[in-house]
Amino acid sequence: MRNIIILILLIFPFLLDGQSQITSRPKLIVGIVIDQMRPDYLTRYNNKFGDSGFKRILKSGFYCRNTQFNYAPTYTGPGHASIYTGTTPSLHGITGNDWYDQLAMDTVYCTQDTSVRAVGGEGKEGKEGMMSPHRLLTTTLTDQLRLSTQMKAKVIGISLKDRGAILPAGRSADAAYWYDGKSGNWITSSWYRNDLPKWSHEFNDRKWPEQYLSKPWNTALPIKEYYESDPDDSPYEAAFRGEAKPVFPHDLPALKGIGYDLVRRTPFGNTLTKDFALSAILGEKMGADSIPDFLCVSFSATDYVGHQFGPNAIETEDTYIRLDRDIADLLTFLDNRIGQGAYLLFMTADHACMENPKHMLDHKLAAGFSNPTIIKDTIRYFLKEKYGKPEYLQCYINDQVHLDEALILQDKLSVCTIERELGNFLRKSITGIMDIVTACNLQEEEYNELFRNRIQKGFHTGRSGNVCLLFSPGWTDPLYGGDGTQGTTHGSPYPYDAHVPLLWYGWHIPAGATADEVNITDIAPTLSFLLNITLPNGCTGKKINALVK
Repeated sequence: MRNIIILILLIFPFLLDGQSQITSRPKLIVGIVIDQMRPDYLTRYNNKFGDSGFKRILKSGFYCRNTQFNYAPTYTGPGHASIYTGTTPSLHGITGNDWYDQLAMDTVYCTQDTSVRAVGGEGKEGKEGMMSPHRLLTTTLTDQLRLSTQMKAKVIGISLKDRGAILPAGRSADAAYWYDGKSGNWITSSWYRNDLPKWSHEFNDRKWPEQYLSKPWNTALPIKEYYESDPDDSPYEAAFRGEAKPVFPHDLPALKGIGYDLVRRTPFGNTLTKDFALSAILGEKMGADSIPDFLCVSFSATDYVGHQFGPNAIETEDTYIRLDRDIADLLTFLDNRIGQGAYLLFMTADHACMENPKHMLDHKLAAGFSNPTIIKDTIRYFLKEKYGKPEYLQCYINDQVHLDEALILQDKLSVCTIERELGNFLRKSITGIMDIVTACNLQEEEYNELFRNRIQKGFHTGRSGNVCLLFSPGWTDPLYGGDGTQGTTHGSPYPYDAHVPLLWYGWHIPAGATADEVNITDIAPTLSFLLNITLPNGCTGKKINALVK
Protein backbone atom coordinates (compact mmCIF):
# COMPACT_ATOMS: atom_id res chain seq x y z
CA MET A 1 0.00 0.00 0.00
CA ARG A 2 2.78 2.41 0.93
CA ASN A 3 4.55 1.82 -2.40
CA ILE A 4 1.33 2.56 -4.29
CA ILE A 5 0.93 5.89 -2.48
CA ILE A 6 4.54 6.83 -3.27
CA LEU A 7 4.02 5.89 -6.94
CA ILE A 8 0.85 8.01 -7.17
CA LEU A 9 2.64 11.02 -5.69
CA LEU A 10 5.55 10.60 -8.11
CA ILE A 11 3.19 10.46 -11.09
CA PHE A 12 0.87 13.23 -9.82
CA PRO A 13 3.11 15.63 -7.82
CA PHE A 14 0.44 18.35 -8.03
CA LEU A 15 -1.45 16.45 -5.32
CA LEU A 16 1.11 17.89 -2.90
CA ASP A 17 0.27 21.52 -3.74
CA GLY A 18 -1.05 23.25 -0.65
CA GLN A 19 -0.64 20.06 1.36
CA SER A 20 2.05 18.67 3.62
CA GLN A 21 5.41 18.64 1.88
CA ILE A 22 8.71 17.31 3.18
CA THR A 23 11.65 18.99 1.44
CA SER A 24 15.41 18.80 1.93
CA ARG A 25 15.40 22.47 2.86
CA PRO A 26 12.48 24.78 3.54
CA LYS A 27 11.30 26.76 0.53
CA LEU A 28 10.70 29.80 2.67
CA ILE A 29 11.82 30.89 6.12
CA VAL A 30 9.61 33.44 7.84
CA GLY A 31 11.08 35.28 10.81
CA ILE A 32 8.46 37.08 12.88
CA VAL A 33 9.43 39.62 15.53
CA ILE A 34 6.59 41.02 17.63
CA ASP A 35 7.70 44.34 19.05
CA GLN A 36 7.39 44.55 22.87
CA MET A 37 5.75 41.14 23.36
CA ARG A 38 5.81 39.54 26.82
CA PRO A 39 5.48 35.75 27.23
CA ASP A 40 2.51 36.07 29.58
CA TYR A 41 0.37 37.52 26.77
CA LEU A 42 0.24 34.02 25.23
CA THR A 43 -1.48 32.67 28.34
CA ARG A 44 -3.30 35.76 29.61
CA TYR A 45 -5.20 36.26 26.36
CA ASN A 46 -5.30 32.58 25.35
CA ASN A 47 -9.05 32.15 25.78
CA LYS A 48 -9.61 35.02 23.33
CA PHE A 49 -7.39 33.56 20.60
CA GLY A 50 -8.75 31.41 17.79
CA ASP A 51 -7.43 27.95 16.96
CA SER A 52 -5.53 28.98 13.81
CA GLY A 53 -3.04 31.59 15.08
CA PHE A 54 -0.96 31.52 18.26
CA LYS A 55 -2.72 28.36 19.50
CA ARG A 56 -1.85 26.48 16.32
CA ILE A 57 1.85 27.30 16.72
CA LEU A 58 1.78 26.45 20.43
CA LYS A 59 0.05 23.13 19.76
CA SER A 60 2.03 21.91 16.75
CA GLY A 61 5.28 23.83 17.11
CA PHE A 62 8.08 24.09 19.65
CA TYR A 63 8.07 26.69 22.44
CA CYS A 64 11.27 27.88 24.14
CA ARG A 65 9.60 29.23 27.27
CA ASN A 66 12.70 30.65 28.94
CA THR A 67 14.22 32.82 26.22
CA GLN A 68 16.30 35.72 27.51
CA PHE A 69 18.08 38.75 26.11
CA ASN A 70 21.63 38.31 27.39
CA TYR A 71 22.60 41.99 27.12
CA ALA A 72 21.32 45.49 27.81
CA PRO A 73 19.97 47.93 26.75
CA THR A 74 16.90 46.08 25.48
CA TYR A 75 15.69 48.34 22.68
CA THR A 76 14.22 47.69 19.22
CA GLY A 77 17.37 48.29 17.16
CA PRO A 78 19.70 46.07 19.21
CA GLY A 79 16.96 43.46 19.55
CA HIS A 80 16.45 42.94 15.84
CA ALA A 81 20.19 43.02 15.20
CA SER A 82 20.94 40.45 17.91
CA ILE A 83 18.24 38.03 16.73
CA TYR A 84 19.64 37.92 13.21
CA THR A 85 23.39 38.23 13.86
CA GLY A 86 23.51 35.71 16.71
CA THR A 87 25.60 38.07 18.78
CA THR A 88 25.27 41.06 21.10
CA PRO A 89 25.86 44.82 20.64
CA SER A 90 29.43 44.37 21.87
CA LEU A 91 30.14 42.87 18.43
CA HIS A 92 27.39 43.89 16.00
CA GLY A 93 27.59 47.51 17.15
CA ILE A 94 23.90 48.42 17.33
CA THR A 95 23.98 49.65 20.93
CA GLY A 96 20.63 51.43 20.91
CA ASN A 97 18.03 52.97 18.66
CA ASP A 98 20.18 56.08 19.01
CA TRP A 99 23.59 56.51 20.59
CA TYR A 100 26.34 59.06 20.93
CA ASP A 101 29.06 58.44 18.36
CA GLN A 102 32.39 59.58 19.74
CA LEU A 103 33.99 59.88 16.30
CA ALA A 104 31.14 61.93 14.86
CA MET A 105 30.75 63.77 18.20
CA ASP A 106 27.00 63.63 17.75
CA THR A 107 23.97 61.48 18.44
CA VAL A 108 23.22 59.09 15.58
CA TYR A 109 20.25 56.88 14.70
CA CYS A 110 20.94 53.19 14.18
CA THR A 111 19.91 53.04 10.50
CA GLN A 112 20.31 56.67 9.44
CA ASP A 113 22.44 57.07 6.30
CA THR A 114 22.72 60.44 4.56
CA SER A 115 24.51 58.84 1.61
CA VAL A 116 21.33 57.15 0.36
CA ARG A 117 18.03 58.56 -0.80
CA ALA A 118 14.41 57.66 -0.21
CA VAL A 119 12.65 55.45 -2.75
CA GLY A 120 8.89 55.98 -2.57
CA GLY A 121 6.86 58.20 -0.28
CA GLU A 122 6.15 61.90 -0.80
CA GLY A 123 9.60 63.44 -0.43
CA LYS A 124 12.56 61.70 -2.04
CA GLU A 125 14.87 63.81 0.08
CA GLY A 126 12.96 63.05 3.28
CA LYS A 127 14.94 61.64 6.19
CA GLU A 128 12.34 58.87 6.56
CA GLY A 129 13.90 57.12 3.57
CA MET A 130 17.58 57.94 4.16
CA MET A 131 18.18 54.64 5.90
CA SER A 132 20.45 51.63 5.49
CA PRO A 133 22.21 48.88 7.51
CA HIS A 134 25.63 50.55 7.13
CA ARG A 135 26.16 50.82 10.92
CA LEU A 136 25.72 47.04 11.36
CA LEU A 137 29.22 45.61 11.86
CA THR A 138 28.65 41.84 11.41
CA THR A 139 26.80 39.64 8.98
CA THR A 140 23.29 38.44 9.63
CA LEU A 141 21.79 35.01 9.16
CA THR A 142 20.09 36.42 6.07
CA ASP A 143 23.44 37.67 4.69
CA GLN A 144 24.87 34.17 5.14
CA LEU A 145 21.91 32.62 3.33
CA ARG A 146 22.53 34.96 0.43
CA LEU A 147 26.25 34.12 0.40
CA SER A 148 25.63 30.37 0.55
CA THR A 149 23.31 30.50 -2.49
CA GLN A 150 25.47 32.78 -4.66
CA MET A 151 23.01 35.60 -3.87
CA LYS A 152 20.12 33.62 -5.38
CA ALA A 153 18.08 33.35 -2.17
CA LYS A 154 15.63 36.24 -1.93
CA VAL A 155 15.71 38.15 1.34
CA ILE A 156 13.17 40.84 2.19
CA GLY A 157 12.55 42.72 5.44
CA ILE A 158 9.21 44.36 6.27
CA SER A 159 8.19 46.49 9.25
CA LEU A 160 6.39 49.72 10.08
CA LYS A 161 9.74 50.77 11.60
CA ASP A 162 12.74 51.20 9.32
CA ARG A 163 15.07 49.56 11.87
CA GLY A 164 12.68 46.59 12.21
CA ALA A 165 12.94 45.93 8.47
CA ILE A 166 16.55 46.87 7.75
CA LEU A 167 18.55 45.20 10.52
CA PRO A 168 16.99 41.71 10.10
CA ALA A 169 17.33 41.83 6.30
CA GLY A 170 21.03 42.64 6.63
CA ARG A 171 23.43 44.44 4.35
CA SER A 172 23.00 42.22 1.27
CA ALA A 173 19.20 41.88 1.15
CA ASP A 174 17.13 42.26 -2.00
CA ALA A 175 15.08 44.89 -0.19
CA ALA A 176 13.77 46.21 3.09
CA TYR A 177 10.47 48.08 3.21
CA TRP A 178 9.12 50.33 5.94
CA TYR A 179 6.15 52.63 6.42
CA ASP A 180 6.11 56.34 5.63
CA GLY A 181 3.43 57.92 7.82
CA LYS A 182 3.31 61.12 5.76
CA SER A 183 2.27 59.47 2.51
CA GLY A 184 0.82 56.22 3.85
CA ASN A 185 3.16 54.33 1.51
CA TRP A 186 5.66 51.53 1.99
CA ILE A 187 9.09 52.81 1.01
CA THR A 188 12.72 51.71 0.79
CA SER A 189 16.06 53.39 0.09
CA SER A 190 18.61 53.46 -2.70
CA TRP A 191 20.84 51.15 -0.63
CA TYR A 192 18.61 48.34 -1.92
CA ARG A 193 17.09 49.52 -5.19
CA ASN A 194 16.36 52.64 -7.24
CA ASP A 195 12.64 52.17 -7.68
CA LEU A 196 9.72 50.37 -6.09
CA PRO A 197 8.61 47.11 -7.73
CA LYS A 198 5.27 47.02 -9.51
CA TRP A 199 3.56 44.95 -6.83
CA SER A 200 4.42 47.48 -4.09
CA HIS A 201 3.19 50.38 -6.25
CA GLU A 202 -0.08 48.51 -6.69
CA PHE A 203 -0.34 47.91 -2.94
CA ASN A 204 0.34 51.56 -2.12
CA ASP A 205 -2.22 52.69 -4.69
CA ARG A 206 -4.96 50.92 -2.75
CA LYS A 207 -4.58 53.47 0.10
CA TRP A 208 -5.16 50.97 2.89
CA PRO A 209 -4.12 53.34 5.71
CA GLU A 210 -6.81 55.79 4.64
CA GLN A 211 -9.39 53.01 4.85
CA TYR A 212 -8.20 51.86 8.29
CA LEU A 213 -8.35 55.40 9.67
CA SER A 214 -11.78 56.10 8.18
CA LYS A 215 -13.66 54.46 11.06
CA PRO A 216 -13.33 54.34 14.87
CA TRP A 217 -11.23 51.73 16.64
CA ASN A 218 -13.60 49.67 18.73
CA THR A 219 -12.96 46.39 20.48
CA ALA A 220 -13.05 43.20 18.40
CA LEU A 221 -15.13 41.52 21.13
CA PRO A 222 -17.71 42.97 23.54
CA ILE A 223 -15.70 45.16 25.89
CA LYS A 224 -17.15 43.49 29.00
CA GLU A 225 -15.27 40.32 28.01
CA TYR A 226 -11.85 41.97 28.42
CA TYR A 227 -11.58 41.00 32.07
CA GLU A 228 -7.85 40.15 31.67
CA SER A 229 -7.16 43.90 31.56
CA ASP A 230 -7.74 46.96 33.75
CA PRO A 231 -10.98 48.95 33.38
CA ASP A 232 -11.11 51.02 30.20
CA ASP A 233 -10.76 54.40 31.91
CA SER A 234 -7.43 53.75 33.66
CA PRO A 235 -5.05 56.38 35.10
CA TYR A 236 -2.08 54.38 33.78
CA GLU A 237 -2.92 54.93 30.09
CA ALA A 238 -2.24 57.93 27.86
CA ALA A 239 -4.94 59.31 25.57
CA PHE A 240 -4.42 60.07 21.90
CA ARG A 241 -3.67 63.71 21.22
CA GLY A 242 -7.04 65.44 20.86
CA GLU A 243 -8.81 62.79 22.93
CA ALA A 244 -10.32 63.64 26.34
CA LYS A 245 -9.82 60.16 27.81
CA PRO A 246 -8.06 56.95 26.69
CA VAL A 247 -11.30 55.00 26.25
CA PHE A 248 -13.11 53.11 23.51
CA PRO A 249 -14.21 53.82 20.89
CA HIS A 250 -11.21 55.79 19.66
CA ASP A 251 -12.45 58.19 16.97
CA LEU A 252 -9.65 57.67 14.45
CA PRO A 253 -11.16 59.87 11.68
CA ALA A 254 -11.25 62.82 14.10
CA LEU A 255 -7.75 62.09 15.43
CA LYS A 256 -5.96 61.38 12.14
CA GLY A 257 -4.79 64.92 11.42
CA ILE A 258 -2.39 65.38 8.51
CA GLY A 259 -0.91 62.19 7.09
CA TYR A 260 -1.36 58.57 8.07
CA ASP A 261 1.06 58.07 10.95
CA LEU A 262 -1.74 57.31 13.42
CA VAL A 263 -2.22 53.83 11.96
CA ARG A 264 1.02 52.80 13.70
CA ARG A 265 -0.66 53.26 17.09
CA THR A 266 -3.56 50.96 16.29
CA PRO A 267 -3.79 47.21 15.69
CA PHE A 268 -4.50 47.97 12.05
CA GLY A 269 -0.82 48.79 11.63
CA ASN A 270 -0.14 45.06 12.13
CA THR A 271 -2.82 44.10 9.61
CA LEU A 272 -1.29 46.53 7.13
CA THR A 273 2.10 44.90 7.71
CA LYS A 274 0.69 41.40 7.26
CA ASP A 275 -1.05 42.29 4.01
CA PHE A 276 2.09 43.91 2.61
CA ALA A 277 4.09 40.81 3.56
CA LEU A 278 1.66 38.56 1.68
CA SER A 279 1.92 40.85 -1.35
CA ALA A 280 5.71 40.60 -1.17
CA ILE A 281 5.59 36.79 -1.19
CA LEU A 282 3.33 36.84 -4.25
CA GLY A 283 5.04 39.71 -6.04
CA GLU A 284 8.57 38.36 -5.57
CA LYS A 285 7.52 34.71 -6.04
CA MET A 286 9.20 33.81 -2.75
CA GLY A 287 9.36 30.10 -1.95
CA ALA A 288 8.67 29.14 -5.56
CA ASP A 289 11.82 27.08 -6.19
CA SER A 290 14.33 24.85 -4.40
CA ILE A 291 16.46 27.77 -3.18
CA PRO A 292 15.28 28.89 0.28
CA ASP A 293 14.05 32.46 0.54
CA PHE A 294 13.79 34.48 3.74
CA LEU A 295 11.05 36.91 4.75
CA CYS A 296 11.68 39.00 7.87
CA VAL A 297 8.48 40.50 9.30
CA SER A 298 8.35 42.73 12.36
CA PHE A 299 4.96 43.65 13.81
CA SER A 300 5.51 47.08 15.36
CA ALA A 301 2.02 48.29 16.28
CA THR A 302 2.21 46.24 19.48
CA ASP A 303 5.09 48.45 20.62
CA TYR A 304 3.36 51.74 19.81
CA VAL A 305 0.17 50.62 21.56
CA GLY A 306 2.11 49.19 24.49
CA HIS A 307 4.13 52.35 25.08
CA GLN A 308 1.01 54.50 25.13
CA PHE A 309 -1.42 52.30 27.01
CA GLY A 310 0.76 49.88 28.99
CA PRO A 311 0.63 46.10 29.51
CA ASN A 312 -2.70 46.03 31.39
CA ALA A 313 -4.84 48.03 28.96
CA ILE A 314 -7.82 46.81 26.98
CA GLU A 315 -6.16 48.46 23.97
CA THR A 316 -3.16 46.14 24.37
CA GLU A 317 -5.35 43.06 24.76
CA ASP A 318 -7.42 44.02 21.72
CA THR A 319 -4.25 44.52 19.68
CA TYR A 320 -3.10 40.97 20.46
CA ILE A 321 -6.54 39.50 19.75
CA ARG A 322 -6.43 41.12 16.33
CA LEU A 323 -2.78 40.14 15.81
CA ASP A 324 -3.76 36.52 16.48
CA ARG A 325 -6.14 36.77 13.52
CA ASP A 326 -3.38 38.27 11.37
CA ILE A 327 -1.07 35.38 12.30
CA ALA A 328 -3.84 32.94 11.38
CA ASP A 329 -4.24 34.62 7.98
CA LEU A 330 -0.49 34.42 7.41
CA LEU A 331 -0.32 30.71 8.28
CA THR A 332 -3.28 29.88 6.05
CA PHE A 333 -1.69 31.79 3.20
CA LEU A 334 1.62 29.97 3.67
CA ASP A 335 -0.17 26.61 3.74
CA ASN A 336 -1.87 27.32 0.43
CA ARG A 337 0.98 29.13 -1.30
CA ILE A 338 4.10 27.32 -0.03
CA GLY A 339 2.66 24.12 1.41
CA GLN A 340 2.47 22.69 4.91
CA GLY A 341 5.85 21.34 5.92
CA ALA A 342 7.62 23.35 3.22
CA TYR A 343 8.13 26.55 5.20
CA LEU A 344 9.92 27.22 8.48
CA LEU A 345 8.70 29.93 10.83
CA PHE A 346 10.03 31.34 14.06
CA MET A 347 8.40 33.96 16.25
CA THR A 348 9.95 36.02 19.02
CA ALA A 349 10.17 39.59 20.33
CA ASP A 350 12.84 42.31 20.25
CA HIS A 351 12.22 43.02 23.97
CA ALA A 352 9.36 42.83 26.44
CA CYS A 353 8.25 45.65 28.79
CA MET A 354 7.89 46.65 32.43
CA GLU A 355 4.83 47.16 34.57
CA ASN A 356 3.82 50.79 34.84
CA PRO A 357 5.77 52.16 37.87
CA LYS A 358 2.85 54.24 39.15
CA HIS A 359 0.63 51.17 38.97
CA MET A 360 3.22 49.30 41.03
CA LEU A 361 3.56 52.10 43.58
CA ASP A 362 -0.21 52.27 43.96
CA HIS A 363 -0.12 48.58 44.86
CA LYS A 364 2.73 49.05 47.39
CA LEU A 365 5.36 47.54 45.10
CA ALA A 366 8.88 48.93 44.77
CA ALA A 367 9.28 51.20 41.74
CA GLY A 368 10.10 54.76 40.79
CA PHE A 369 10.86 57.38 38.16
CA SER A 370 14.31 58.79 37.44
CA ASN A 371 14.83 62.27 35.99
CA PRO A 372 17.36 62.61 33.13
CA THR A 373 17.49 66.40 33.53
CA ILE A 374 18.45 66.14 37.19
CA ILE A 375 21.01 63.44 36.36
CA LYS A 376 22.69 65.63 33.72
CA ASP A 377 22.69 68.64 36.06
CA THR A 378 24.25 66.47 38.78
CA ILE A 379 26.97 65.27 36.41
CA ARG A 380 27.79 68.83 35.36
CA TYR A 381 27.83 69.95 39.01
CA PHE A 382 30.32 67.24 39.94
CA LEU A 383 32.60 67.92 36.95
CA LYS A 384 32.57 71.65 37.66
CA GLU A 385 33.19 71.32 41.42
CA LYS A 386 35.86 68.61 41.10
CA TYR A 387 37.62 69.58 37.88
CA GLY A 388 36.26 72.98 36.90
CA LYS A 389 35.12 71.53 33.57
CA PRO A 390 31.37 70.76 33.23
CA GLU A 391 32.07 70.52 29.50
CA TYR A 392 33.68 67.13 30.11
CA LEU A 393 30.10 65.85 29.73
CA GLN A 394 29.36 65.26 26.07
CA CYS A 395 26.05 63.41 26.27
CA TYR A 396 23.75 61.41 28.54
CA ILE A 397 21.74 58.80 26.62
CA ASN A 398 20.53 55.22 27.21
CA ASP A 399 21.41 55.55 30.93
CA GLN A 400 25.03 56.11 29.89
CA VAL A 401 27.36 59.07 30.47
CA HIS A 402 29.64 60.03 27.57
CA LEU A 403 32.73 62.02 28.52
CA ASP A 404 34.98 64.08 26.27
CA GLU A 405 38.02 61.83 26.51
CA ALA A 406 40.12 63.97 24.16
CA LEU A 407 39.61 67.05 26.34
CA ILE A 408 40.30 65.09 29.52
CA LEU A 409 43.57 63.72 28.11
CA GLN A 410 44.47 67.17 26.83
CA ASP A 411 44.18 68.36 30.44
CA LYS A 412 46.53 65.51 31.42
CA LEU A 413 43.91 63.76 33.54
CA SER A 414 42.96 60.08 33.83
CA VAL A 415 39.73 59.10 32.09
CA CYS A 416 39.45 55.98 34.27
CA THR A 417 39.83 58.01 37.46
CA ILE A 418 37.10 60.46 36.42
CA GLU A 419 34.82 57.56 35.45
CA ARG A 420 35.28 55.96 38.86
CA GLU A 421 34.87 59.16 40.87
CA LEU A 422 31.84 60.30 38.88
CA GLY A 423 30.25 56.87 39.26
CA ASN A 424 30.74 56.89 43.03
CA PHE A 425 29.25 60.40 43.26
CA LEU A 426 26.18 59.49 41.20
CA ARG A 427 25.60 56.32 43.22
CA LYS A 428 25.38 58.42 46.38
CA SER A 429 23.51 61.37 44.85
CA ILE A 430 20.78 59.92 42.60
CA THR A 431 17.87 57.99 44.09
CA GLY A 432 17.12 54.74 42.29
CA ILE A 433 20.63 53.89 41.10
CA MET A 434 21.51 50.36 42.13
CA ASP A 435 24.89 49.96 40.44
CA ILE A 436 27.46 51.80 38.34
CA VAL A 437 29.75 50.18 35.77
CA THR A 438 32.56 52.11 34.09
CA ALA A 439 33.95 51.66 30.60
CA CYS A 440 37.47 51.04 31.96
CA ASN A 441 36.21 48.19 34.13
CA LEU A 442 34.08 46.75 31.33
CA GLN A 443 37.13 46.57 29.08
CA GLU A 444 39.52 45.22 31.72
CA GLU A 445 37.58 42.42 33.43
CA GLU A 446 34.79 39.99 32.70
CA TYR A 447 31.76 40.15 34.95
CA ASN A 448 29.96 37.01 36.09
CA GLU A 449 27.14 38.77 37.94
CA LEU A 450 24.10 38.51 35.65
CA PHE A 451 23.07 42.12 35.21
CA ARG A 452 26.61 43.51 35.01
CA ASN A 453 27.38 40.79 32.46
CA ARG A 454 24.40 41.89 30.38
CA ILE A 455 25.62 45.49 30.45
CA GLN A 456 29.05 44.26 29.38
CA LYS A 457 27.62 42.36 26.41
CA GLY A 458 25.79 45.50 25.35
CA PHE A 459 28.93 47.63 25.55
CA HIS A 460 30.76 48.66 22.38
CA THR A 461 33.85 50.88 22.50
CA GLY A 462 33.17 54.15 20.67
CA ARG A 463 29.39 53.72 20.78
CA SER A 464 28.76 53.15 24.49
CA GLY A 465 29.29 55.54 27.38
CA ASN A 466 32.04 55.94 29.97
CA VAL A 467 29.72 55.41 32.93
CA CYS A 468 26.77 53.03 32.69
CA LEU A 469 23.96 53.49 35.22
CA LEU A 470 21.90 50.52 36.40
CA PHE A 471 18.69 51.58 38.12
CA SER A 472 16.84 49.40 40.60
CA PRO A 473 14.15 47.05 39.24
CA GLY A 474 10.91 48.91 38.53
CA TRP A 475 12.64 52.26 37.92
CA THR A 476 12.59 54.15 34.63
CA ASP A 477 12.62 57.57 32.97
CA PRO A 478 9.31 59.49 32.68
CA LEU A 479 6.79 57.86 30.36
CA TYR A 480 3.72 59.25 28.55
CA GLY A 481 1.24 61.84 29.76
CA GLY A 482 1.63 65.27 31.27
CA ASP A 483 3.21 63.91 34.44
CA GLY A 484 5.14 61.13 32.68
CA THR A 485 3.46 58.31 34.60
CA GLN A 486 1.38 56.66 31.86
CA GLY A 487 2.10 53.74 29.54
CA THR A 488 5.24 51.64 29.75
CA THR A 489 8.77 51.30 28.38
CA HIS A 490 11.77 48.93 28.26
CA GLY A 491 15.56 48.95 28.07
CA SER A 492 16.76 47.35 31.31
CA PRO A 493 18.57 44.00 31.78
CA TYR A 494 15.84 42.79 34.15
CA PRO A 495 13.50 39.85 33.37
CA TYR A 496 10.49 42.06 32.64
CA ASP A 497 12.37 43.50 29.65
CA ALA A 498 14.66 40.56 28.82
CA HIS A 499 12.27 37.56 28.95
CA VAL A 500 10.48 37.03 25.63
CA PRO A 501 8.62 34.23 23.85
CA LEU A 502 10.31 32.11 21.18
CA LEU A 503 8.22 29.74 19.07
CA TRP A 504 9.20 27.53 16.14
CA TYR A 505 6.85 26.02 13.59
CA GLY A 506 6.83 24.10 10.31
CA TRP A 507 9.63 22.38 8.45
CA HIS A 508 11.45 19.77 10.61
CA ILE A 509 10.16 21.35 13.84
CA PRO A 510 8.90 18.84 16.44
CA ALA A 511 5.96 19.55 18.70
CA GLY A 512 7.05 20.30 22.24
CA ALA A 513 8.45 22.83 24.67
CA THR A 514 11.40 23.44 26.94
CA ALA A 515 11.96 25.56 30.02
CA ASP A 516 15.76 25.38 29.61
CA GLU A 517 17.31 28.82 29.27
CA VAL A 518 17.83 29.97 25.70
CA ASN A 519 19.50 33.23 24.72
CA ILE A 520 18.13 35.43 21.96
CA THR A 521 21.50 35.02 20.24
CA ASP A 522 20.80 31.28 19.87
CA ILE A 523 18.20 31.80 17.14
CA ALA A 524 20.66 32.56 14.31
CA PRO A 525 23.01 29.61 14.92
CA THR A 526 20.04 27.24 15.27
CA LEU A 527 18.72 28.34 11.90
CA SER A 528 22.21 28.17 10.42
CA PHE A 529 22.50 24.51 11.41
CA LEU A 530 18.98 23.73 10.17
CA LEU A 531 19.75 25.35 6.82
CA ASN A 532 23.32 23.96 6.64
CA ILE A 533 24.87 27.38 6.06
CA THR A 534 27.81 29.20 7.63
CA LEU A 535 27.24 30.94 10.95
CA PRO A 536 27.05 34.76 10.91
CA ASN A 537 30.63 36.00 11.20
CA GLY A 538 30.26 37.46 14.71
CA CYS A 539 28.00 34.73 16.07
CA THR A 540 28.43 33.98 19.79
CA GLY A 541 25.18 32.09 20.33
CA LYS A 542 24.73 28.33 20.52
CA LYS A 543 22.36 26.03 18.68
CA ILE A 544 19.22 24.91 20.50
CA ASN A 545 19.82 21.17 20.98
CA ALA A 546 16.13 20.27 21.08
CA LEU A 547 15.80 21.50 17.49
CA VAL A 548 19.19 20.50 16.05
CA LYS A 549 20.26 16.93 16.70
